[in-house]
Amino acid sequence: MDMNTEKEEEERRVQVRFVTKLKPPLKAPSNPIAIPSNLTRLGLSSIVNTLLKAGDPELQTEPFDFLIDGELVRMSLQQFLLAKGISAERTLEIEYIKAVAPRKEEEPSLHDDWVSAVDGSNPRFILTGCYDGLGRLWKGAGLCTHILAGHSGAVSSVSIINKKGVESVTVATASKDRTLRLWKLNTEDSVYHPMKITAFKILRGHKASVQSVAAQTSGDMVCSGSWDCTINLWRTNESEAESDEVSIKKRKVNNQSESQLEGEAVATLVGHTQCVSTVIWPQHETIYSASWDHSIRRWDAETGKDLSDIFCGKVLNCVDVGGEGSALIAASGSDPILRIWDPRKPGTSAPVYQFSSHSSWITSCKWHNKSWFHLLSSSYDGKVMLWDLRTAWPLAVIDSHKGKVLCADWWRDDCVISGGEDTKLCISSGISV
Repeated sequence: MDMNTEKEEEERRVQVRFVTKLKPPLKAPSNPIAIPSNLTRLGLSSIVNTLLKAGDPELQTEPFDFLIDGELVRMSLQQFLLAKGISAERTLEIEYIKAVAPRKEEEPSLHDDWVSAVDGSNPRFILTGCYDGLGRLWKGAGLCTHILAGHSGAVSSVSIINKKGVESVTVATASKDRTLRLWKLNTEDSVYHPMKITAFKILRGHKASVQSVAAQTSGDMVCSGSWDCTINLWRTNESEAESDEVSIKKRKVNNQSESQLEGEAVATLVGHTQCVSTVIWPQHETIYSASWDHSIRRWDAETGKDLSDIFCGKVLNCVDVGGEGSALIAASGSDPILRIWDPRKPGTSAPVYQFSSHSSWITSCKWHNKSWFHLLSSSYDGKVMLWDLRTAWPLAVIDSHKGKVLCADWWRDDCVISGGEDTKLCISSGISV
């Protein structure tokens, strides 16, 4: 490109009108203005901040993202208009939104081994699972309040069981020792020293490592996926009256004899032909599972019937359901591609979205529970990426870990939490979704 062409591009201007759903003082005047066509997102953000500060000079500078016809702009205006066949002669309406990116990295919370599992579904605390066989509760960065001791193998999955109308918290852990354990705890306990607690119930029945555990929305049951290719359903109650599936075991705990319930599975879902790597229970009657047999399956929790299958041609490590109408299925595994299916559309074998910025296997994917557009993924490449369905590029790349990231989740709507082989739980906060 010669000097004259570059100068022409710099001088070429387009008429735009900035609009937003943000409330004052982040609402700029919407009258049309002429701006250079070679501006990228950063240049557009600078202009909007200038317009906002004209109305309030004390306003903090905000990073913004920009939408034209519902799609995020990830190139210069000129390139975007050419790529989409949009005329530069008309006045463009550009919507601006807060940029989705962490503002702060908290101090990492150190474990004694790889952090293999994390659950951020309760805003009061974070639950982690570790290769040292322990579960841990964290009130925040570096503040461990409870240690869940009892597993004889690595903890592979954790789940917070949010029962309605119950003040104490119940959590479930799954382990490579072939068992699951249920724990009850008071999160208001003193935090001067982490409190070591034992499970009130041990769930036995899987014939191999338990890879995943997920709670029913009511909290009355959990389901688990295992290397033995099955999915088991278990009750979470403490009642000893259900003697058909619960036995009482006397065992020595801290040199004292305590009663510990042992539970058996109330149902087993059979159909996968290889390891069940992930289970989720997003609706009362529906369980989803992902497997190394390359399939995602949807199960009727009442009848145990396999209602539908999606085959992706890859070993799968993770699955989650979210997006518009909580209907989109995100999954990934043994390649760097995060795939999303919409089962409402005919020909669901083909993903409706594919994101391919990771450079290694993907270990987890999680939808934001208050946004149709946003989800995250973690990978063996050491990164956590934030995605928006309206663009093919990641909104943000969180590079807090050294080595593989094994798990990630949202916490308190504006934080991303992640764990990895560097033994760290990392918290990235201040995210606007």
